[in-house]
Amino acid sequence: MKKYISRFHYLTQDLPDRSHIEQVQIACENGANWVQYRCLTKPEDELIAELNQVASICDDWGATLILTNHYHLLNRVDAQGVHIENPNADFAAIREQITDEKTLGASAYSQEQLLQLNTAGIVDYCGYGPFAGTTTRTHDLPLLGFNGYRELEKLRLNIPIIAVGGIKLTDVEPLLNTGVIDGIAVSSAINLAPNPGSAVKAFYQSIY
Repeated sequence: MKKYISRFHYLTQDLPDRSHIEQVQIACENGANWVQYRCLTKPEDELIAELNQVASICDDWGATLILTNHYHLLNRVDAQGVHIENPNADFAAIREQITDEKTLGASAYSQEQLLQLNTAGIVDYCGYGPFAGTTTRTHDLPLLGFNGYRELEKLRLNIPIIAVGGIKLTDVEPLLNTGVIDGIAVSSAINLAPNPGSAVKAFYQSIY
């Protein structure tokens, strides 16, 4: 089943001064139609309580809600899918558990991982990065830059590719002009902006 995959993926993050609920409200009010809830700090009971409120906001605005990693919670909250950040996860087992009704996304950090995910044909889209340095994750992964995406042309992938990792507004047009990606994922450039709502609008307009 071919799923709808937005060209603009908005990701929440753990912030000291703004809850995930507030982040989602701001994003949806300003045009985000795909919200990835990425909370790495709360116990499961707190996640459920927060996710129910997040899901209600997304439902009010008609936005797709994707959970980061917590696929076991899909039967307890009204979310449309899950994004798994571990490219070596057992995606066949995850797909069997969540069924084909839900969207399944994956992260990849190398061409080899991308090819494996593409060949397996289990996930619905792939987030590929990091494009540039990012504060939302600590890693020693090589940065792709624009050339890292242009190199994908030779792979002839048939899975939607979403560029992710340290993307700023000025990067959007040249990234889309590589002709090999299907969308952009953004977190800090919106969440840490002086005016997050205006940042959402600016990214949306630059992508669409």
